Amino acid sequence: MRSIAGLAAIVAAASVYLYLLSTHLPPGPALNEADSRDHEGHDFKLKFPSDLDELRDLAEMLKFYKREHYSYVLLLFCSAYLYKQSFAIPGSSFLNMLAGAIFGPWEGLLLACLLTTTGSTFCFLLSSTFGKQHVVQLFPDKVALLQRKAEENRSSLFFFLLFLRFFPMTPNWFLNITCPVLNIPLPIFFSSVFIGLIPYNFICVRTGSILSEISSMDDIFSWGTLAQLLAIAVAALVPGALIKRYGESHLKVDGMDDRSLGPAQHNQEQKRR
Repeated sequence: MRSIAGLAAIVAAASVYLYLLSTHLPPGPALNEADSRDHEGHDFKLKFPSDLDELRDLAEMLKFYKREHYSYVLLLFCSAYLYKQSFAIPGSSFLNMLAGAIFGPWEGLLLACLLTTTGSTFCFLLSSTFGKQHVVQLFPDKVALLQRKAEENRSSLFFFLLFLRFFPMTPNWFLNITCPVLNIPLPIFFSSVFIGLIPYNFICVRTGSILSEISSMDDIFSWGTLAQLLAIAVAALVPGALIKRYGESHLKVDGMDDRSLGPAQHNQEQKRR
């Protein structure tokens, strides 16, 4: 009971902090005539985006504020990202795309990689401190399967975790809360998250960067946009193919799919994806 109360207190404190940060925006930069027309009728309400339209509106607003309040926008974005990652809240793809739209492809990628790894580490530590027994109780079959596979691949533990990040047969949020139960050393966990999610972060960030630059259908079929989309496809396929080939020859990962779950766990997994 103490562990639940402690975790609830941390979630509540983080929620209050994020709420206060998001509701106390600094004064916006001075608007010229074009900006006034573009932002006329916009109400600046900050919330997590749930679709591409909300993503574009939020990116436009934050880029507007970033002109004179870069530090505030950076702090707000990092805080929101760490909040989602630390408490295993799905939706990192939208924040990765938002990073690309606001900060550009390379700064956005660096931010996404650092924040994904830091937030996942916070989630790991919270699970280790407050939730190990609850994870086992809620997902007994899935945890048992991961424990068995982790022991079978103990000699190649880093590459086993890397394989799971590249091919998320188990969602990333679930790996974050389960690794303490599997007795995964924190340095191995940290490095596997940072490296294993680079392709995923790259795809999302580049997509967000492209979306922020597209204003018409003609932009989608420009040579520059098509070249970027090709680069994204290569970045997704090549590392995954290499890790898959390594996994097939060196790792024991058979049976790790949704069919290995019981009906209740399967339904829970599908809802969280």
